[in-house]
Amino acid sequence: MKCYHGDVLSVNAANDTFHWLVEDEGKIVFVGNDLPERFQNAQRVELGEKALCPSFVDTHQHLASFSTFHAGLNVMDAASNREISDLIRDFVRRSSAKTLIAFGASPYSVAEGRLISRAELDAVCPDREMMVVKYDGHACIVNTPLLRKLEAKLSPLRGYHPDTGEMNQEAFFKVSDYITGSLSMIDLVKNLQNAVDFEASRGIGMVHTVSGVGFVANLDITMEQLFARSLKNGFQIRVFPQSLDVRAAVRRKLPRIGGCFACALDGCFGSHDAAMNEPYADDGTDGVLYYADEKVFEFCKKANRAGLQIEMHAIGDRAFDQAARAIRAALDDFPRADHRHGIIHACLPTETGLRICRDYGIQLPVQSAFINWKQEPDEYLEQILGKDRASALNPLRTFWDLGLCVSAGSDAPCTAPNPIDWIDKAVNHANPAQALSVQEALRMCTINGCRATFDETERGSLEVGKLADMVVLSENPCKMDPRRLRELRVEQLLLGGQPYRSCRAGVAGSMLRGLFSRAKA
Repeated sequence: MKCYHGDVLSVNAANDTFHWLVEDEGKIVFVGNDLPERFQNAQRVELGEKALCPSFVDTHQHLASFSTFHAGLNVMDAASNREISDLIRDFVRRSSAKTLIAFGASPYSVAEGRLISRAELDAVCPDREMMVVKYDGHACIVNTPLLRKLEAKLSPLRGYHPDTGEMNQEAFFKVSDYITGSLSMIDLVKNLQNAVDFEASRGIGMVHTVSGVGFVANLDITMEQLFARSLKNGFQIRVFPQSLDVRAAVRRKLPRIGGCFACALDGCFGSHDAAMNEPYADDGTDGVLYYADEKVFEFCKKANRAGLQIEMHAIGDRAFDQAARAIRAALDDFPRADHRHGIIHACLPTETGLRICRDYGIQLPVQSAFINWKQEPDEYLEQILGKDRASALNPLRTFWDLGLCVSAGSDAPCTAPNPIDWIDKAVNHANPAQALSVQEALRMCTINGCRATFDETERGSLEVGKLADMVVLSENPCKMDPRRLRELRVEQLLLGGQPYRSCRAGVAGSMLRGLFSRAKA
């Protein structure tokens, strides 16, 4: 039994801050301002200037992809393609891998104002296959050895640009399929273990992962499900199969389906393929809507009738409308009172779509990390969208005031999983009219994330009877100058009342444990 004394941010319905919290055998047995006599002799933890809050939830990430890229080379902070080349040259020397992966290149954050090219990759990596994935996860650049390996499969596809080496749309997905399909089970599990340990260091105790990105027989879905069930340290993983085939979830007895890739209704702003109701301001195109209404509506109806929770990727306003209308059609076809269907990203919603979300209880797992994003800066967004549409992006206040359930995610590997960043950007929104309060941003990153997958009765707030999944913060964010929120630090993650323990373990034993475990996934 432990008794915590200090600022306890409960994130209950009233957003109360209490002075005391008592944890016993992994559960919260008391929260309040006056410590009862029966707990007076419990071991005390004095928080001092620190604060206790629920552990964070990442409600949208690609865990298999993030773990793969996390094991590779991150070039997000590079200021030029020359610097990226230097980083790759050093990476080639250090790595013995047959195929090399770097992640995070952006034409908008480097001095050259363009993506690194195939020729530049060949200069530093001429003999081994290499891909550099664009920051948004929707395109990549390949070097000549990898291009030659896949040329026959890539050349008929949309998005194939051999001169520059850039692959986007279907060509990118084909390259991604090849890379992920080449990973061994041992490598995949070890990468997953390392990635989860990294996320735990950021105070994250639960992730919602969208899986199904080209592994043979959807191996990553199966592996993530087994991996989730194998964990003994309290870390939680909820798996969404990225498929339009309802059987991908039903056969695995997963209660949910959706995500990006196969369940993406459009692309992204960085590649000019987010589907728009009005043309882009700079080139007059209107993006790409991947599916006709009939296909999306049919998928949603089948999934909803199967009792599954649905999530779909929508960046542009045209895609957002399609997602909202498809979910409405599914619920009109087969009404369900507590479905928890959601639209991921929802970067540029419409009034019509938002009314549907309000009336039909559609939730929004969003990415406040996209606000003031170095890889996709505001100047670029204003250039391609125009000032009015750019200022309408990520309208968190509008969502909140409509009563929608808004949760936060990283879309990792597109952004690094970092809840402090999510809170900071939500509170210090580029458009002040769309900012949230600190308390609202904290709810977005905790209890709303648990609610997004029906986990709110066990986790997400510090209330009696719930699991003691908690984070010790360096300060109380509610007392900080909002402009200092980025200085907030995660001091410790506690799951079930215990300090986080690394999930690194033998691969065979972990998978065997996952096969026989009944833990949620």
